[in-house]
Amino acid sequence: MPEWKVELDQWLEPYLALLGHRARAKMCPLYVKGLVGPGARKSMEPIAARVLPGKYDRLHHFISEGQWDTGLLEAELARQADRLVGSVDAALVIDDTALVKKGSHSVGVAPQYASALGKTANCQTLVSVTLARDEVPITVGLRLFLPESWSGDPARLESAGVPEDWRMARTKPEIALAEINRLMRAGVRFGTVLADSGYGRSARFRQSLSKQKLLWAVGIPNSQKVYPADVSLISPVTGPVAGRGRPRNPAPNVPPQSAQTMFDEASWTQISWRIGTKGPLKAFFAGLRVRVADGAKRRVHGNEGQRMPGQEVWLIGEKRTSGELKYYLSNLPADTDLKTLAATIKARWVCEQAHQQMKQELGLDHFEGRSWQGLHRHALMVMIAYAFLQHRRLAEAIKQGEKNIPARAPSANTPSRTASRHHSVRQPATNAMPVLQNAASPAT
Repeated sequence: MPEWKVELDQWLEPYLALLGHRARAKMCPLYVKGLVGPGARKSMEPIAARVLPGKYDRLHHFISEGQWDTGLLEAELARQADRLVGSVDAALVIDDTALVKKGSHSVGVAPQYASALGKTANCQTLVSVTLARDEVPITVGLRLFLPESWSGDPARLESAGVPEDWRMARTKPEIALAEINRLMRAGVRFGTVLADSGYGRSARFRQSLSKQKLLWAVGIPNSQKVYPADVSLISPVTGPVAGRGRPRNPAPNVPPQSAQTMFDEASWTQISWRIGTKGPLKAFFAGLRVRVADGAKRRVHGNEGQRMPGQEVWLIGEKRTSGELKYYLSNLPADTDLKTLAATIKARWVCEQAHQQMKQELGLDHFEGRSWQGLHRHALMVMIAYAFLQHRRLAEAIKQGEKNIPARAPSANTPSRTASRHHSVRQPATNAMPVLQNAASPAT
């Protein structure tokens, strides 16, 4: 048996103990080996043909119908990811990824905007959560977003086997917040939450993170309204005669402005945040302290819906070499330097690397079933397979003697957690997935 298969069997032992039943404990390694091993397609039938010839029904039953608790395996995945890259230096990256489909019957499929494609497509959208440190990402959560054409159709939900507690409409930020809370309860260690403007535009998302005392850096649209950090509230005159007229609430002494307008006279600094395949990645950045216009709505100067000043945060602008402008908000401390702000924002790119590798190498988007349970179990097996490859990736880097590679961070469940919780541990920034001996790379 190839070395990687032996190692995979050992890696999967904690997961198999949670499955309990002998038949399920047999199917799980076969399915994961089918994902990791050679083969152009990683859907059910091709996997079964490679790892369990003539017994497709057994593999199908394990994924689509078997009675086992995915939550237990998700918790184990969180523990393994924390052991590999969990740290206060780690980031929890929130994003979504599209699985393009041709039909209309797969759960959650609909014409919707796919950020990876930059356009509307007929697809399923998964909200993803990735734990990453030093350019080593491990995806720890994939949850299907249900567009209105599904959440508002009870017959469709029933047909696809959507659980009762998932049948109400949920926004992507709401799904992301639930996933963040799940991982925090599991003891996963991270220092910041990162997200693009699809999540950063949500005031509730930002405010919920701040309420939990989490640091965050998120993209925003250029139209996001903000106030200068020194904005103050003034009491307007209530009328010419004291005691007459309806009392008025204090109002900001200046109107809010768009994020884009705030940088009209800003000073920009060129910053390189990492080395890419073609050399240093650079852009111009500028940062301002502002207060976000996401407080309570008040009537101000005839405007019924003006938002009051909220939390004081960083407003960061990025001017790319293409001329494109991007904007971000972050509640990192006021004394954070611009280079750290830029590096924190750009650390989000690793989730895109993870999505690409899980699709191209592990068949995340190859699942052909229609059910909620089948899709999420396939996604879970893909995440477990990806975590195994990242485990090998780090182990091989250590064997090759790369510099600045200490022992892995201790598990969040070990007695030493308290002593090491705030210890900075760096991992190698290797970019290629490990080559598996005697297993050709899958076609993409």
